[in-house]
Amino acid sequence: MLDSNRLDGKVAVITGAAGEIGLATARLMAARGARVVAVDSDRAALAKCAAALGPKAITIEADVSDEESVKRYVGRARDEAGGIDVFFNNAGIEGLVAPITDYPLAEFQRVMAVNVIGVMLGMKHVIPVMMAGGKGGAIINTSSVAGLTGTPGVSAYNASKHAVIGLTRSAAAEWAAKGIRINAVNPGPIESRMMRSLEVSLSPDNVEGIKARLRSLVPAGRYGLAEEVATLVAFLASDDARYLHGGVYTVDGAFTAT
Repeated sequence: MLDSNRLDGKVAVITGAAGEIGLATARLMAARGARVVAVDSDRAALAKCAAALGPKAITIEADVSDEESVKRYVGRARDEAGGIDVFFNNAGIEGLVAPITDYPLAEFQRVMAVNVIGVMLGMKHVIPVMMAGGKGGAIINTSSVAGLTGTPGVSAYNASKHAVIGLTRSAAAEWAAKGIRINAVNPGPIESRMMRSLEVSLSPDNVEGIKARLRSLVPAGRYGLAEEVATLVAFLASDDARYLHGGVYTVDGAFTAT
């Protein structure tokens, strides 16, 4: 009988750790015994994250889209925590809301740099550390329901999250035989800064109206909570998920079921 969702003795690196989903996951993994390495580009938010996680956590300011910065956070995690067992590859941005004919190229490239290049670079540099540890590991990439559907006005975000699924499946096929499990989570609308930003961008003069309309598209009747995503991520990080490779798991209140 499988019953090993504890993370005792494991080192868990989390990017985008100061956001709602990142912080909820960091707290849950720490509660299950992991030593957390929290990575984020927002210095002030990272300081609040450090206060929430306590003195055992390691916090690192980094830009996931810059390879040298990625090398530094991975190196610090390896050197200060003794290795990497779990990697929640979670950092992401939503970008602008605009028709593709009006979408600024620089903004499209910025979204792809964080959401796609950042995910690729994270795996590129974390996997060798996991391999060197000799115990394999678990990588969970954050995609989105936007990686499964299309939404007018968010072409960059949609494209980036579709790409994360492709990266996840390709990397999973490469590394499954070496004991590294790579999966993706696809959150639906979640109570968060990102959803508030999207609501304002979609309907600046009627934010409550657009929120009600978006909520009505979720059969469960509400936005999800960051903690509900964290529960799925922590499960995928655990030994209970030992045979899960290359999966794409929605946590969306049946948003993509209809």
